[in-house]
Amino acid sequence: MVFKRLLGSLGVGGPTVDTVLEGGPAVPGGALAGEVRLKGGDADFEIEEIGLELVARVEAEHDGGESEGTVVFDRFTVGGGFRLAAGEELSTPFRLTLPWETPVTELYGQPLGVILGVRTELAVAGAKDKGDLDQLTVGPLPVQEAILEALGQLGFGFRTADLEYGRIGGTGQQLPFYQEIELTPAPRYAHQVNEIELTFLASPGGLEVVLEADKRGGLFSGGHDAITRFTVGHHDVRDWNAEVDGWVRQLVEHRAAYGHQGGHGYHEHHDAHSSHGSHGSHDSEGHRSGPGMGTVVAAGAAGLAVGVVGGMVAAEVVDEVGDFFEGDDEEE
Repeated sequence: MVFKRLLGSLGVGGPTVDTVLEGGPAVPGGALAGEVRLKGGDADFEIEEIGLELVARVEAEHDGGESEGTVVFDRFTVGGGFRLAAGEELSTPFRLTLPWETPVTELYGQPLGVILGVRTELAVAGAKDKGDLDQLTVGPLPVQEAILEALGQLGFGFRTADLEYGRIGGTGQQLPFYQEIELTPAPRYAHQVNEIELTFLASPGGLEVVLEADKRGGLFSGGHDAITRFTVGHHDVRDWNAEVDGWVRQLVEHRAAYGHQGGHGYHEHHDAHSSHGSHGSHDSEGHRSGPGMGTVVAAGAAGLAVGVVGGMVAAEVVDEVGDFFEGDDEEE
């Protein structure tokens, strides 16, 4: 058994910790199970508390530009109140519920570039010490997958995904950040929009879908953003291609957007949404059937040409994951 982290403040001879997550991706609002494995050091220690933190790498915009940092978006106490004898090995199982707005990190087994982690914290000898940090993999809810698949069928391409610090005004957002999935436009809309951003805000009652388009300007007019919102149920049965097509047409055609009608919570929407993705659609007269978003993402991760950026997704994701977890260890 290999224990990944020696608790720093306790030094050599202190207990070690390794948190093991159950295999397979979790889903937003679903269960995350595993166990925290402890191994005693050279002396007995009182384990006052075992805590698990859900952390995310989040981008934040400010006057000086853009920076990245680690945000803790939930915390759970899973054990504690016992003595760990010298050399003793103990395992504490846990089962917790992820927040409904937990970002999606993969689609059809392909990473999207969003990095989440589960960090273990022990309260020992009157001090809290951060131990193991494990990567957290989250797949989409069925309704999220259906919407993404429809976008792929309609001709939209995956560009990138990230987490933005801030709040989208007028929504039920709970976390201090939101996920943006950026899409290249379907050919039908390429002359009207540069890109479209998609944000899912899940809750027990359903799913808010926020679409934003960076619209192209004409010869005598500048481009501008348009924003639309829609709500669907977790178990809705719809013709998702037709439904999503209608959303995109409304987004592109309606020049008045809710996002320009007043205050927006944390800050103005043009600050909260900085980068853009784009989608396409089909109409009732001519349905454009594409390979589906799963195939599009897989192709991008495999290094095939999916837009300009898609082919670079896989290598970047591998580097970013390593940098995030190694950097977190070094900081602690």
